[in-house]
Amino acid sequence: MRETTCAAIIFAGGEGRRMGTALPKQYLEIDGIPILIHTLRLFQEHPEVARIYLAVHEDYIDYTKELTERFGITKTVDVVAGGHVAQESIYNALIRAAADCADDSIVLLHDGVRPFITPEVISRNIEGVRRNGNAITSIPCYETILVSDDGEQVERVPLRRETFTGQAPQSFRLGDILAAHDRIRQTPGGYTNMVDACTILQSLGIPTHMVEGNRGNIKVTTPVDVYLLRALLEYRRESGEAQEPTAADLKSVEKREGS
Repeated sequence: MRETTCAAIIFAGGEGRRMGTALPKQYLEIDGIPILIHTLRLFQEHPEVARIYLAVHEDYIDYTKELTERFGITKTVDVVAGGHVAQESIYNALIRAAADCADDSIVLLHDGVRPFITPEVISRNIEGVRRNGNAITSIPCYETILVSDDGEQVERVPLRRETFTGQAPQSFRLGDILAAHDRIRQTPGGYTNMVDACTILQSLGIPTHMVEGNRGNIKVTTPVDVYLLRALLEYRRESGEAQEPTAADLKSVEKREGS
């Protein structure tokens, strides 16, 4: 019998091409611990998350299972093969979760290379789904956003107060997000230009609701991001604090990295 629960869907199927390393970025070690494990620990330690499902490149399934066992990620239910694009990987993990979890279960979709969300952000996502049916983690943009069709000429400059950066987790009722995926998969374009779950829902005309994220919630994509993550983790250890980093905290880290 399928249970109503709260589960994290972690997608980590990337091959690390932008990182320029032989090992996919999610397996690079910071302080002797793979980035993916840093991420998984956030959900392992959160009291409301009961299960974790992962989607990784098929060549790394066994290795990922070994890592979760070695580092005590006991909430892991299964590790499945990812797809050719991130949304395909997420879909595969959602299908696997649906074998165990009821349609009204809450699922938090999260990048395996975003290892610096806070417990408060996870809690806000869960509460956001309970209140509004979905929750998109976001932060206000602190820089000017330029819209350009050709990448050379500025076409439009939106008001900064109206612009936000979408992050992860992005959270939903399991049945709702699976239905949205099924609808998109039946369209001629499929997952083309569907960069995240929020884009899928917006493309289908489904209202989406934001919850506040944290400024340190970087996505590790380039070598620079690795240095910033290392500095953030060091700052957290030195400060002895686990709460969300403030804007002043981030400026301090950025100044240190630039020195």
